[in-house]
Amino acid sequence: MTRLSGSGDDQANGSAEDPMALAREISDAVDRLANLWSVAAQGARLRLSPHQLRALQILEATPGLNLTALSESMDIGLPTASRLCDRLEAAGLLERALHPQKRREVRLSLTGPGLQVLDEVSVRRSQALASVLAAMTPAERSALDRGLRGFRAAQDTPEP
Repeated sequence: MTRLSGSGDDQANGSAEDPMALAREISDAVDRLANLWSVAAQGARLRLSPHQLRALQILEATPGLNLTALSESMDIGLPTASRLCDRLEAAGLLERALHPQKRREVRLSLTGPGLQVLDEVSVRRSQALASVLAAMTPAERSALDRGLRGFRAAQDTPEP
């Protein structure tokens, strides 16, 4: 958490006027969301480490990557990526196949159970997030939606 004491409610009024105060509030919310995300993922029938889950997500988005591309995508070393894939393959979530044109290259792809695990984690995360959103008023949800849209638009705008 960003703040060491208090809930921050006393700073809620006027924090939109001060970007740094709002940044602290958002940082706290992101910490809480990351925890919610992690707890929901760990509740899946097959518990995966954050690295394992991230590897599966990358391979779902870009099937057929080789080990080097996966390690670069994850910003981890090649030996670490290889051990990670060994564990995922042993669990039946990933398979390796020789590239049809490049004999020395191995393609990585998800298996049916690998896709099922990703689906389960996605559903669990959505349910956990929906529970929090349901506790908010419709006006708060609408304000959050507008704020997130504004954040994405500001982030996508190139700097002058």
